[in-house]
Amino acid sequence: MRPIVRSSSSLSRIRWALRNQERHSSTFCSKSRKLLICANEKEALVNTNTYNSTLFSRLSFSRGLSAEAVEAADAVRLTVSSSSSDVNRTGPLVEYERRISDGDLMTGDVCQLGALKELQRLHDELVESVDTCRLDRYNTSDKSSRSRWFWSRLMPQSSVSPVKGLYLYGGVGTGKTMLMDLFFDQLPCTWKKQRIHFHDFMLTVHSRLQKHKGLSDPLEVVAQEIAHDAILLCLDEFMVTDVADALILNRLFGHLFSNGIILVATSNRNPDKLYEGGLQRDLFLPFIASLKERNVVHEIGSSVDYRKLTSAEQGFYFIGKDLSTLLKQKFQELIGGNVVARPQEVEVVMGRKLQVPLGANGCAYFPFEELCDRPLGAADYFGLFKKFHTLALEGVPVFGLHNRTAAYRFVTLVDVMYENRARLLCTAEATPQELLEKIVTISDAKAMSPRTSSRSRKNDVSELCVDNELGFAKDRTISRLTEMNSKEYLEQHAITHNL
Repeated sequence: MRPIVRSSSSLSRIRWALRNQERHSSTFCSKSRKLLICANEKEALVNTNTYNSTLFSRLSFSRGLSAEAVEAADAVRLTVSSSSSDVNRTGPLVEYERRISDGDLMTGDVCQLGALKELQRLHDELVESVDTCRLDRYNTSDKSSRSRWFWSRLMPQSSVSPVKGLYLYGGVGTGKTMLMDLFFDQLPCTWKKQRIHFHDFMLTVHSRLQKHKGLSDPLEVVAQEIAHDAILLCLDEFMVTDVADALILNRLFGHLFSNGIILVATSNRNPDKLYEGGLQRDLFLPFIASLKERNVVHEIGSSVDYRKLTSAEQGFYFIGKDLSTLLKQKFQELIGGNVVARPQEVEVVMGRKLQVPLGANGCAYFPFEELCDRPLGAADYFGLFKKFHTLALEGVPVFGLHNRTAAYRFVTLVDVMYENRARLLCTAEATPQELLEKIVTISDAKAMSPRTSSRSRKNDVSELCVDNELGFAKDRTISRLTEMNSKEYLEQHAITHNL
């Protein structure tokens, strides 16, 4: 085929025509794009204003909140509308309203709205700083991570996060865990995030310390391992009662914060009250200062215990003495009439094992003394509920000065059961409130009798046990025992464990 030959004048005319066509096409596209953007902006503005107006007017007025609730809702509305006009905006505040609208949650609580404002603030800051904070596990280069680790060995350096975390505290049953889970679930699953109970977290830390025993600073290595897995760390029920935990927390979190960790924590206690009256607390105080420096501290001031608003169920908590036969009969009904329960063994951390007197079909049977009068702890209980979803506990006593240690273990047991959504079938000497009635804080004791506030004595009436940590934890335990016997909790238990 012969090649086509064109004159230079013909080529010039063609180039001019193409440029002219391109210019007209570009102008047309630009105008079209501007018209489309303007139309979308107007529509988005109308939709956003309508959405926000509907959201907060419904939350504030049609649901009949107090004047304080209306004021808080208005403040949150202003925060939402001023920060973004995007109708697709996500976060815990938007999800909270959706669940209220769907009937999954009760009417908005003014105190919860204040906490949600802080959680939404944190959510938005994290979304804006996702690269700076190295949150997305798939955008973080393994090579750069190894390089960063190598140079940190030679020249120690800090990479503290520019985003402050959140320490959320308040009374029992006020929704702290629900709000934290709401926040956690709204974040992308590709992020380096972890939600864990504080007991379980500390057990993991101690287990890793054992593995790195012999290094010059095993806590630094443990902190690097934790930060490698999760930059956002959500700890539920932050409570320090163990001296071994108290003595390492300052150095542990110093390393964690230096590795860019962002903390979200829930607790029943103000940070200044953590480990109050504990051994060598002066060594713990720097951790409190660090905690307050790296986190916004917010109190949920609600006086409502939502756990006690659940529907009562009378089938799993039996009050009285000599009810062993009844409990074993109920236990047999749960595992199946023809099933024979036998002694079993449960693996616990660091090679330890827990002996289960009777177990079958996910249900374990223990006398109270076997589980709470022996030197057991959170590690044993977590191990137990990894294998069993139901506990039959025989003979829970009234707690006082004579069995203070057993009371501590019982509180921990209930915490671990609640965290694992386990079911409790038990016999007890009294109602949940009466079981812990004799355990009081120092301030409660001062109000009752000046003589008992300094120390519990054997000749004090009713064996009053003055213990700040137990006294503070008892409301949580009563609240959880009440909820664990409710219809809603038992239905959720069945769903969680596919029963």
